Amino acid sequence: MAEEKKEEKKIIVDEDWKTQAQREKEKLKNQESASKEPEKEPMQLPPADFLGLVSILASQAFYSLGVIRSAAEQDKEIEPDLPMARYHIDLLSILEEKCKGNLTAQEQAVLSETLAQLRMVFVKLSS
Repeated sequence: MAEEKKEEKKIIVDEDWKTQAQREKEKLKNQESASKEPEKEPMQLPPADFLGLVSILASQAFYSLGVIRSAAEQDKEIEPDLPMARYHIDLLSILEEKCKGNLTAQEQAVLSETLAQLRMVFVKLSS
């Protein structure tokens, strides 16, 4: 009978309890960090309009002229791409010509001013 009690008291452990406890802690930590992260909402884009189109084309022209740079290019010296800049400026000029008389005063003013600025920078850089 004494031998039976000794056998009953034996505990067989399949895993090391510290390892199992550590895994449970990590699992809880991952669940907490996942629940704390705010869900990212999709980026809201502005409505498509004429000024947005002018802005996109002007940005491409300014980028080609080297006036604006991407974050990765901030420390680099970049040569202007004058043919590409001219192409974007010409696109804006065609847009101005084809839309003449169909633009609001604000749209016409923004387009004219943007083209004037781009042309000044282009002439300055091409001399």
